[in-house]
Amino acid sequence: MERSPNFSRRRLIATGPGALAIVGLTGAPRVAAQAAAPGPPAQAKPLPAYVAWKDADSLIVHTPTTIETKRTALGSSGITPADRLFVRNNLAAPDVSIVANREAWQVAVEGVRQPRTLTVAELKTLGLETVAMVLQCSGNGRGYFPSKPAGTKWQVGAAGNVIWSGVPVRAVAESLGGPSAGMRFITSTGGETLPAGIDPKTVIVERSVPISALQDALLAWEMNGEPVPHAHGGPLRLIVPGYSGVNHIKYIKRLAFTVDQTDAAIQATRYRIAPLGTKESPALPAVWEMEPKSWINSPAPEAGSVRRGWVQIHGVAMGGMQAPRRVDISLDGGKTWREASFIGANMGRYAWRPFVLQAQLQPGTYVMASRVTDSQGRVQVETTEDNVGGYLNSGWRAHAITVNVA
Repeated sequence: MERSPNFSRRRLIATGPGALAIVGLTGAPRVAAQAAAPGPPAQAKPLPAYVAWKDADSLIVHTPTTIETKRTALGSSGITPADRLFVRNNLAAPDVSIVANREAWQVAVEGVRQPRTLTVAELKTLGLETVAMVLQCSGNGRGYFPSKPAGTKWQVGAAGNVIWSGVPVRAVAESLGGPSAGMRFITSTGGETLPAGIDPKTVIVERSVPISALQDALLAWEMNGEPVPHAHGGPLRLIVPGYSGVNHIKYIKRLAFTVDQTDAAIQATRYRIAPLGTKESPALPAVWEMEPKSWINSPAPEAGSVRRGWVQIHGVAMGGMQAPRRVDISLDGGKTWREASFIGANMGRYAWRPFVLQAQLQPGTYVMASRVTDSQGRVQVETTEDNVGGYLNSGWRAHAITVNVA
């Protein structure tokens, strides 16, 4: 069995060229609130064996392959510890034996002038970069869509802010002569074991992203300063900063530059933005880039009410493809807004930033919402249009919380 990652509660991390910052990994204070008193707590499902090393008290087990971080466990310090990070697998993880010799794991690189298969050990000779990045399931926020689309009813916890280290994909391509002429996509294939007796294309985890992602994509072997855990794609995972989670291929075994997108079902007829009443198809937009998004983590809507007086309202904000520049908070459902303050280190364009607003609250009911603006002036949308798959819900109104103050 894989040993659990040994994450310290404070870690020295890189936040940019030549810059270092100390970032705490402690959880958020457990100040909670909701509109009505909670009933008896439901019996929590136990963690599956392959993630038994995680912090069970911080997680919600929906199914063995869909595990959500509790809102109160997302913390206020920036980095999401591995033992609290959500899990979303389209197929069961391959046998844990694949991480017994991480250096020997192989990935075939195709669609370049000198195609070949490289081991992780060889990849480590080609370059090294680190990026802090929001990892967010494409269905995060699905539980807020009015149509109640099929799939896990994620709220905010299918997301985390993670530091990845590995070799830039552009360096790998350059070492093999560069992409062949006419290539328009990066197509990657995961190493999960496929069920027998069915067409592999219906289940294989194989995704294509525009070749423009080449600039920032990594083949990562470290997560938060430790080897990538088996549950999160170790020994090697493709990382595409700014893109939603399905595009970050775990256990990557093939990296290809291609003229067209893959015809695998997970690309062609799934993870497409299909309006209600239609079907997902290759003609519709793929679930690729994330949008500006934020939400409040505390006061949380899980239990009890907040006492009158000074309250720290805090949460996280991401810019998607750009850095978050500003966050505003409303206490009255969007009628008026007040600017919040970012806290902690700025970890770069693709990371989220914790924010806080100190407010003096009198007894009553408050509808709290947050709204982020990115560095290019793009503002988080009020409402995301419902879609068949329940993807990319970024609307601030859906993510608002009701808080009682006594």
